[in-house]
Amino acid sequence: MLNNKCVAHRGFSGAAPENTLAAIRLAAKMNDIDWIEIDVQLSSDGVPVVIHDFTLQRTTNGSGAVHQHTLQQLKQLDAGSWKSRLFKGEPIPTLDEVLQEAKGRLRLNIELKTNAELYAGLAAAVAHQVKQHGMERDVVFTSFVPQALLEARETAPAIRRGLIIDSRPADLLQRLEDCGCSLLSIGQGRVDTAFVRSMLDRGIDVMVWTVDQIRRMRELGSMHPDLMICTNRPDRWLLASKLPEVRERPLWRRWLRF
Repeated sequence: MLNNKCVAHRGFSGAAPENTLAAIRLAAKMNDIDWIEIDVQLSSDGVPVVIHDFTLQRTTNGSGAVHQHTLQQLKQLDAGSWKSRLFKGEPIPTLDEVLQEAKGRLRLNIELKTNAELYAGLAAAVAHQVKQHGMERDVVFTSFVPQALLEARETAPAIRRGLIIDSRPADLLQRLEDCGCSLLSIGQGRVDTAFVRSMLDRGIDVMVWTVDQIRRMRELGSMHPDLMICTNRPDRWLLASKLPEVRERPLWRRWLRF
């Protein structure tokens, strides 16, 4: 059995347009899904908005950089049609809208989407909204960028922080300590049982991304029951959690081809 916690990556992004209220609501309807990962940037007028890419082309009918558009301009864009005509007109949500949707129902892994040149003040703006909703205990701030995590610690020390990384550098523990992180968000190919257990033994929670195959979910789950699994397909995680154990490895591989 798979008992690990599931984190719905950008909502139920396998079925609905990522980082939209539609994807979040769909994930919220699923049994036992209580964590969702989202990405947050700032509009040109300083409003936190939920979108992954720094540019608009892939997931909207707009173009150019997110940070060069006002909230009013971003709200006019269609962030759903690229996924399916069923989601035509789905807007880019603000963080405030997502927090309203999640409050009392979901916990949020909020990636502070920035780089060395962008978004000074992003962590402060996001923390302000989280505090307004009284959700400090229901979120964790994550980022690839240590400076964003340091800003988050300065602005909102009570909100948990997590480092996102896709490698295992020799100084990984020092990086986590420097940013005051209690979560490690790491690419699924970078972990093994010994590594996961060593992190958990040090009080560092571990989440792996992005896992969409049932077979791989079960392989990762067997490393440790406290390993969190981030997926675009929470429906497959639910199925994996209900399937019986299959001890014969060759049979397992034939049975679970997705």
